[in-house]
Amino acid sequence: MFSPEQFVVYPAQGVGRIERLEQQQIGGQTVEFYIIRIFTNNVTVMLPVNNTKTVGLRGLCTPSEAHTVLASLRNRSGLTGYASQNWNRRYREYSERLKSPSLLDVGYVLKELLFISGEKELSFGERRLLEQAMGLITSELSPVVRREARDIKAEIESYYADVLIKEPLSAEGQNP
Repeated sequence: MFSPEQFVVYPAQGVGRIERLEQQQIGGQTVEFYIIRIFTNNVTVMLPVNNTKTVGLRGLCTPSEAHTVLASLRNRSGLTGYASQNWNRRYREYSERLKSPSLLDVGYVLKELLFISGEKELSFGERRLLEQAMGLITSELSPVVRREARDIKAEIESYYADVLIKEPLSAEGQNP
């Protein structure tokens, strides 16, 4: 069980903080909710306490896990690029991975899209997925490794500097 003021990761939404626990009557039963403030978009989410496993709510990764993710992003072995899949299939796979509670799955999407961006210009949908993956990674790693998200982003982009063919994303995750 999570406690108020604890930082958590809500898959596909990002890092947030549990503001409080709240009880409400629903269908004649008392249901307990986490009230979570998501930092990236300042949205408040009400999540039933008994649904945390279903949505994959988890605490922040450990420093060791953070370094494993960064090492995984540096390692380009196993990259498939876009040669073997059409865009719809990749989009579905990437969207599912972004919802995963595993930060390594999110890192996989980021790594693939950075690699693909070195081979061709990304479509609007691909750029959105790249921005989402970058935001999810940097927003979680930042408090864990105690570095600014923009510095982590610059480090990740430096891993792919030799293949990137377009301008890097701005600090807000969008092209200038």
